[in-house]
Amino acid sequence: MSPFRTFEMSDPMLAPDGLRFITVKSAAMQQRADLTLFVPRQVAGLRNVPLVVLLHGVYGSHWAWAFKGGAHHTAQRLVDAGAIPPLVLAMPSDGLWGDGSGYMPHEQQDFERWIVDEVPAAAAQACDACSAASPLCIAGLSMGGFGALRLAGKYPRRLSAAAGHSSVTEAAQLDLLMTESRAGWSTRAADSSVLAALLGAPAPLPPLRFDCGRDDPFVAANRRLHAELDTAGIAHEYAEHDGGHGWAYWSRHLEDTLRFFGATLQERNSAC
Repeated sequence: MSPFRTFEMSDPMLAPDGLRFITVKSAAMQQRADLTLFVPRQVAGLRNVPLVVLLHGVYGSHWAWAFKGGAHHTAQRLVDAGAIPPLVLAMPSDGLWGDGSGYMPHEQQDFERWIVDEVPAAAAQACDACSAASPLCIAGLSMGGFGALRLAGKYPRRLSAAAGHSSVTEAAQLDLLMTESRAGWSTRAADSSVLAALLGAPAPLPPLRFDCGRDDPFVAANRRLHAELDTAGIAHEYAEHDGGHGWAYWSRHLEDTLRFFGATLQERNSAC
């Protein structure tokens, strides 16, 4: 039985190869919400295929990772090469609140629950290869990196791995990017700070990685997070590369994250 009051999906005969466009009525946000799925041909006939959720940044929407970053092309190329196992990409909108919702609980809407609970449920309804038993990985860029890394701390049992690119590390950093006030957003430490969320995790953290461009305005914040995690003894991977805060950087380094997720999933399967 569908958890959504309404569920609309694009006609596969009309959508680009492997892409599915979905609109649901979200109970968490009390409104309609959109996501783009990419289902590579190799998942046909498989069950419990890993689901990778990609979170966009401020001003963006569900189509950005595919049609600005070419995420589906990167994933298909890596699956074809055997570099990563077959997996499904879920690319949701953040809920389209103002310039960005922060993927956080607000007074009247829960943009966090949309990502953690409803997006995987929508993917399972749209794709037979996905289910509640599918391993769940999450990554994001900028505001989406903030969401992905913070959610790893809040839901460590739910997530198999998490990654961020050019990540915002504190909710207050979004004030420079948004015209709206954050009044009404949760002020809990684990909702406002990646470090607080990771330090306060209720269970062992999943594998973590994040990277940033050396010309990115958030590189100092990412270096600080890296140093603070090292001091706290929290295992993670951190890398810096040439580049700034834009799609030329994110589309290039998504491959690093997908390979990281693939290796993590293979290690997990070997241990089972």
